[in-house]
Amino acid sequence: MQSLENRIITNISKRGRGTIVSPLDYAGYGDSKAVQKAFERLTATEKLIRVARGVYCYPKIDKVLGLGILYPTIEEIAAAIARRDKAKIVPTGTYALNKLGLSTQLPMNVVYLTDGSPRKVKLEGNRGIQFKHTAKKNLAFQNEIAMLLTFALREIGENNITDTQLAHVRNLVKSIPFETIKKDFALIPAWIRKIILDSYE
Repeated sequence: MQSLENRIITNISKRGRGTIVSPLDYAGYGDSKAVQKAFERLTATEKLIRVARGVYCYPKIDKVLGLGILYPTIEEIAAAIARRDKAKIVPTGTYALNKLGLSTQLPMNVVYLTDGSPRKVKLEGNRGIQFKHTAKKNLAFQNEIAMLLTFALREIGENNITDTQLAHVRNLVKSIPFETIKKDFALIPAWIRKIILDSYE
């Protein structure tokens, strides 16, 4: 009969390298303390890596360049935590600007809005993820670019957006069919709606 950790790592390995998991995903495998101990043993033998409290990864390993273990991105970790918590998230602040190409800055602490529980997650290398709670209606966008634009432009401010940023936004918007972004207009501030409408002229 397989040990608990062998059963867990066998299941995880079938999901492929880069898979991010939590002991909660394996609650059905046994007592919670036993499952947690199994994860600790798998981490000690480097079959898994711990990327945050209660979050582990079956890491990708670079054998071509000899880089060894490749850590998952902040975005991958945040998405895994959101899936675990059955919550919706959207990047905001400087990270939203970076994702849209409106800023080259990459913050040490990435902020997401969520309809789940607020929390701070400490990562390796003094980096972190902060989840700030917001009402579900604020995350009810149907178009991801419309959602990112809204939070990114709010971060800049109506009177602070530069001509270069404005041109970049208009090019982004032009790539989106108007009918798909129009559905989210009720969620978008009037001044951002005007930028979007002007982009289609």
